Amino acid sequence: MKKQKKLAGLQKRKAIAGYMFILPFIVGFLAFMIQPMAQSLYMSFCDVQVGAGSFSPQFKGIVNYVRAFTLDAEFNRLLTEEISRMCINSLAIMVFSFFVALILNQKFKGRALVRAIFFLPVILSSGVIIGVETDNKLMASIQDAIGQTASSGISITGAIEEILQTAGIGTRAFSKVFEIVDGIYDVAIASGIQIIIFLSGLQTISQSMYEAADIEGCTAWESLWKITFPMISSLFVVNWIYTIVDFCMRTDNEVIKKISEEITIQINYGFASAMSWIYFGVVILIIGISSLIISKGVYYYE
Repeated sequence: MKKQKKLAGLQKRKAIAGYMFILPFIVGFLAFMIQPMAQSLYMSFCDVQVGAGSFSPQFKGIVNYVRAFTLDAEFNRLLTEEISRMCINSLAIMVFSFFVALILNQKFKGRALVRAIFFLPVILSSGVIIGVETDNKLMASIQDAIGQTASSGISITGAIEEILQTAGIGTRAFSKVFEIVDGIYDVAIASGIQIIIFLSGLQTISQSMYEAADIEGCTAWESLWKITFPMISSLFVVNWIYTIVDFCMRTDNEVIKKISEEITIQINYGFASAMSWIYFGVVILIIGISSLIISKGVYYYE
């Protein structure tokens, strides 16, 4: 009985500590995000007239949503393409970050240097570095030169892809794989936080578990599936949600670009708000369903 009370008290203290950590976000969300979100949701049902110093929304019902789904073919196309690209890239980022974390968790000479190199994406993903990278003319000219060299030279992935296409072997599947391989730089840049989270989870696993498994005759592959995966399975849900949200905030997101054009060029706040809420709803639905599926295989331990 006393042991159960102690465990209950420990869980309560952990819960309080957790709420204290997220309290600044909760306060900031309630203070700064609730009103803009409610206003955006209301505008999605309105025809917003913008004039000189005036802002008058007129309620029109679901007209903007009907237009987005039935009349605007470009939005439907961009939404489908971005959702499929998000799923494929998110899976690639998860696989890449997990195996990089496994490598960085091993003991080898120069491990600190290698970790620093792989953690560079966290620094490179900051707003200042992105601005320098995108606005720097020298970086742009170097990128163009690399692209011209790659197009004029021999690409190994391109040659293999042509061979497989000629043979008619899994054309669509291999094209997606080669697309990910060609965009490995983007995958690595987007994997910094995920690597850190996976690595922190791997370092919490007791080495005695691996030693006991080794004594019992388990191979490294069996230890990976029987010990490593179950012990950090909860982190897959965290990384998956973070990866999807991070992808939806990327600057090269075509759906976000279209929404921005509707606001800044067409000055159509109502239609832009409707597209934003549709995109938000689709992403939340994908996160909810996929997280529920992943959580079925999560192993929780005391």
